[in-house]
Amino acid sequence: MDILVVTSIIGTVAFSLSGAMVAMEEDYDVLGITVLGFLTAFGGGALRNMILDLPMSIFWRQTNLFYVSFATIFLVYFFPKKLMSWKKLEMFSDAIGLAAFSIQGALYGLDINGHIGPVIAAAILTGTGGGVLRDLLAGKKPNVLCTEIYGSWSILIAIFMYYTVPVNPVIYLVIIALTVGLRFAGSAYNWHLPKAFFFNATSLNQLSEEEQDF
Repeated sequence: MDILVVTSIIGTVAFSLSGAMVAMEEDYDVLGITVLGFLTAFGGGALRNMILDLPMSIFWRQTNLFYVSFATIFLVYFFPKKLMSWKKLEMFSDAIGLAAFSIQGALYGLDINGHIGPVIAAAILTGTGGGVLRDLLAGKKPNVLCTEIYGSWSILIAIFMYYTVPVNPVIYLVIIALTVGLRFAGSAYNWHLPKAFFFNATSLNQLSEEEQDF
């Protein structure tokens, strides 16, 4: 099978699962669960197509993947206790989706003009776009903007893909496995990109309290 097909299937299942689980945590109904799961799986790819000026026919040709997404979503809906009892499954599926779709996006970017810019942009949009839409619709801060070093994995995958262009499918599976491991390590050891040192939430709260004193 073509690596794009493989990563598309893996990413679709993983992100559909992730989106549906977040929706159930937020107590959404069956329509909300379906919409959130579907957008998580396909939102990033749609954003990538628009930014890279790719034809939207690419999106609508994914009929089989739509079926895969809906089957995954309804699996979560009908067997919630078995899936929701393992809280780490959400991060696990999210990490798999991030890696698989970042690879897919990078492969699309490599076909644009041979420059690294489109490769990174396509990887980030495909890998994180669906998760951003999921978090926004669930009323949460997007992981890519504030949690651990989430979006950085997409950038690293894109850079690796650009300079190596691996042809062995095993390498792509290794990338996915490494990303999952690094996501769990980042969560366990609280890895973060640097934040504003002098102007963070704590500083704002202290400033607000000082103003009230006056």
